[in-house]
Amino acid sequence: MSINLTQTAVEEIRRMQRQQSGIFFRLGIQPGGCKEFYYTLALHESAQPGDRCYESQGISILVDETSAFYINGLQLDYAEDLMGGGFRFDNPNAVQTCSCGLSFTVSNCST
Repeated sequence: MSINLTQTAVEEIRRMQRQQSGIFFRLGIQPGGCKEFYYTLALHESAQPGDRCYESQGISILVDETSAFYINGLQLDYAEDLMGGGFRFDNPNAVQTCSCGLSFTVSNCST
């Protein structure tokens, strides 16, 4: 399992950690959005039962067991544009994404 953070994503997560309480950066998915699933991001003080903890560039990332299957290999970036800043997701498991980039569909094939 791997999750890769770009340098700009690391900088934004560290900025968030300075402004809010929360040691761990939680990354996950939930059903819904424009497509089948959407990404969730949050800061947490501690891990929950069943969480997997990964590290990328000094950032501790919590991922629940279900989400781990769908975001293996994800690259998380952060960029700012005229509409403001936001995280960008490059997910090798997504077969289709919505135009906002926050929602995705996976293959219907079982692995």
